[in-house]
Amino acid sequence: MNPPKTSSVATPSPAIPTPIHARFRELAAQTEGIDVEVYQRFGKDPLEPILGLGPDDSRVGFFGRDPGRDEVQHGEPFIGAGGQLVRRALYRALHAGKLLPDFAASREIGRDFYWANTVPYKPFGNKAWSTRIKQRFQPSVARLLIEQWRGDSLITLGREAFLWFGLLQSRETREKLDAFWLREDRFSEAISITLAAGDGVAREFRLYPLPHPSPLNASWYGRFPGLLDARLQQLNVAPGTLRR
Repeated sequence: MNPPKTSSVATPSPAIPTPIHARFRELAAQTEGIDVEVYQRFGKDPLEPILGLGPDDSRVGFFGRDPGRDEVQHGEPFIGAGGQLVRRALYRALHAGKLLPDFAASREIGRDFYWANTVPYKPFGNKAWSTRIKQRFQPSVARLLIEQWRGDSLITLGREAFLWFGLLQSRETREKLDAFWLREDRFSEAISITLAAGDGVAREFRLYPLPHPSPLNASWYGRFPGLLDARLQQLNVAPGTLRR
């Protein structure tokens, strides 16, 4: 499959600095495997990154693998089936255990959190992006986290998202992450790492890993809501605590 092409000129989100936005589009134009058909089905530009981001002073962020069909349709990450599990938990935490009432409320509940993915484009067939493609986008995604967000607590969703923090990093960091992922308590404990984007730009983050919230992840899917509830309590996600 050839890299996507478009003649449209998109306007970057105010939250994305123009140089980084332009770089994402440049990289996407060189990338084979973007699910162009799905973008065309919803009248979307396949070069436009799907980035939820959020307030720069949000205290907690979520980091996942890559967008799916629903994310392309709505132009927002973590909005499909897996993302709805996350948003239901956020609503329970912020509304005294009440159930999420509708889709509009699921979008609104995410406004006080930071959202990002390893690669902000939907892959063909929903297959995970290769390490080579993730490395291609890593500096731009890392710069968003390091320079555009002042928070440092990230809930990572799945192995791919967690181990992304070792891409293009030191051997020590990669080994530290690999060892942590093998621990039985990895979904209840946290780990601090230094993320570098190149050119000396780096910052420390605290990672709170969870399993990927997919029905295909049979071993953990049923336990995911409880694990996420525990993480939100661990991070004191409650009304009045969401900003730094």
